[in-house]
Amino acid sequence: MPDLLIELFSEEIPARMQARAREDLKKLVTDGLVEAGLTYASAGAFSTPRRLCLTIEGLSAESPALREERKGPRTDAPAPAIEGFLRSTGLTLEQLAVRDDKKAQVYFAVIEKPGRKAPEIIAEVLEKTIRTFPWPKSMRWGSGNLRWVRPLHSILCILTTEAGAEVVDLNVEGIVAGNTTQGHRFLAPGRFGVQSFDDYVAKLRAAKVILDQAERAEIIRNYASQTAFAQGLEVVEDAGLLTEIAGLVEWPVPLMGPIAEEFLGLPPEVLQTSMKEHQKFFSIRNPATGRIEKFLTVANTETADNGATILAGNGKVLAARLSDARFFWDNDLRVAKEGMTLWAEGLKAVTFHNKLGSQSARIARIAALAAELAPVTGADVTEATRAAELAKLDLRSAMVGEFPELQGLMGRYYALAAGESAAVADAARDHYSPLGPTDTVPTAPVSVAVALADKLDTLTGFWAIDEKPTGSKDPFALRRAALGVIRLILTNDLRLNLQEKLQKIISSEYKLVAEQIGAVEQERISKAEADMADPQYRPTIVGGALMAIGATTREEYALAIAEEKASLGEKLAYRASVIARLDNAATDLLGFIHDRLKVFLKDEGIRHDVIDACLAMPGNDDLTLLVKRARALSAMLATEDGTNLIQGFKRANNILTQAEAKDGVEYSFGPDIKFAEGDEEKALFAALDQAEAAITPAMASEDFASAMAAMAALRAPIDAFFTAVQVNSDNQLVRRNRLNLLHRIRAICGQVADLARIDG
Repeated sequence: MPDLLIELFSEEIPARMQARAREDLKKLVTDGLVEAGLTYASAGAFSTPRRLCLTIEGLSAESPALREERKGPRTDAPAPAIEGFLRSTGLTLEQLAVRDDKKAQVYFAVIEKPGRKAPEIIAEVLEKTIRTFPWPKSMRWGSGNLRWVRPLHSILCILTTEAGAEVVDLNVEGIVAGNTTQGHRFLAPGRFGVQSFDDYVAKLRAAKVILDQAERAEIIRNYASQTAFAQGLEVVEDAGLLTEIAGLVEWPVPLMGPIAEEFLGLPPEVLQTSMKEHQKFFSIRNPATGRIEKFLTVANTETADNGATILAGNGKVLAARLSDARFFWDNDLRVAKEGMTLWAEGLKAVTFHNKLGSQSARIARIAALAAELAPVTGADVTEATRAAELAKLDLRSAMVGEFPELQGLMGRYYALAAGESAAVADAARDHYSPLGPTDTVPTAPVSVAVALADKLDTLTGFWAIDEKPTGSKDPFALRRAALGVIRLILTNDLRLNLQEKLQKIISSEYKLVAEQIGAVEQERISKAEADMADPQYRPTIVGGALMAIGATTREEYALAIAEEKASLGEKLAYRASVIARLDNAATDLLGFIHDRLKVFLKDEGIRHDVIDACLAMPGNDDLTLLVKRARALSAMLATEDGTNLIQGFKRANNILTQAEAKDGVEYSFGPDIKFAEGDEEKALFAALDQAEAAITPAMASEDFASAMAAMAALRAPIDAFFTAVQVNSDNQLVRRNRLNLLHRIRAICGQVADLARIDG
């Protein structure tokens, strides 16, 4: 069976597009071949800055011949139906077969498709792939209509068998497929022919091109780690940067150089970010001091001086970039040492959101909330307030203006320079965390207070203005903020009545603002009406309190007042709708957080119905309590006793519910053991007494594991009861007593969770 080799050779492909392009090429070609009837054993895709490559092994030489029978309309069917069938099959009426089918004769089409040779199919599939390739961005060049990420120069497409290599006949916009390719642009610019994939890889390597992107990355990683280790240093790991650089070079030549002494005093994060963003350099760190002391660049060529000229040039460019960074650092330190008041003033002019005010106003809200949360997290109130006031001031710094990804990190340095405590400085760095499901969660009390206040302010603010996530759209990252709240609370085992806190924030911050809608207009109208009540009052050309231009008579002024009242009525109606929405905002937001909690706990194997059973209990806004209950319930349900108990509970609950609906009464009176008729019934009385004695104090002390264990122990007596006893006895006294007994099962188990919500 032949092997297929495809190479699409072009100008440089952006590194960020290469991984997706490899997958797209592989999928589009292999799917197209399979749909056309060809099979294959394996396929692999590769890329360098100037080529996309696909190799397919064990490709079938031709597609199989196909014979298809298709049933058509009856022979006496209307002519349009028969004509439509003929069009769909591509046959004539004479080519159709007539067969008996039940009580009528029916047309059948027998369609035979001969097999096709692989080269014909490959040419068809590859041309379609090239013309429809889903590049994120593409371009046209010259006078043709073909679009590619960069100008496409050549196509290599060969089928290799034991007899040799065959070029697939393909012409795309004048680019004719062949069996040649080109090596390194500078080190081996000539073209050469290839006969197979192995030959292709070997000749590319000889022409200074390493085809496998993973091998190029490993060469860079290995050189960097070994060279750094030999000098007592270490590489700052950056998988994303490594992948990007491997996509920028065909023949990686790593080179390590020093950073000038004058820049070593810059924070390591500044050096690392500047070198990564501007030069695509790796940072080399001294593990003893934590300083970034060297850089590693990767050239795409070899030089006679072993890269000395390249290093010298890169060093000059790096020095210029780091000079800028040092200028920013020195200026920022000066402002920080003066207390950062300049930045605080500047944030008054920075809008956070047009409906939520400035960054300065937001900081004030966060500071007030952090002070309230400090006792919950165990933080000092003064430190939590101060940390919240300073945490976002670095947004106005020159360094963060140049490198926004350093916000928070630079805030810590500036807070320390301003003489703040380590706890306050760390909160400036940590208050954005956690940023995702795997990000580190702050545990220092001050950091937790500020981080929680920041996220709660974000959520309540956008809920107050009715800017909620919809579908997959979440422009303000509110899902991430909710997950951050959940992780902060659970990781730090915080006990917080979230519903009460959310309601208080919304009422104190946003409800008061909503109540001011129309207040100014109301005051002006009242003043104008008071003016009109004065017999001596005469409107002037500017119209008095309403500034009604042109109102020169009392009648004209009265008309202006009426118009103003109509406008005010619309504003007051809007105010009422806003306040009504805010009344429900805290409950709605808590539901959103609960939904995020379900997603978060899914990774722990806790089912949604288990969370729902616990959410139905009082105190469901205490997330720590809620999750402890859910984990204990989930663990119980994982046991045989737990699973069977649910079945017994549901049976008891269903019988009781049906009886109460039928009889129109509630069977909630205490059952009396003197009416018990058998050992199993009496045993259930005793088991319920024992379970209640254990569950009630366990729930009071929040020992959910013990409560669940006591509940699971009811499984055997409940099973035995239902096996031996008929609840709906003919003796009405016994029946009522047994229904009251079922109610006791429901009440005792209901202390733990709403088991009726458990599936199964």
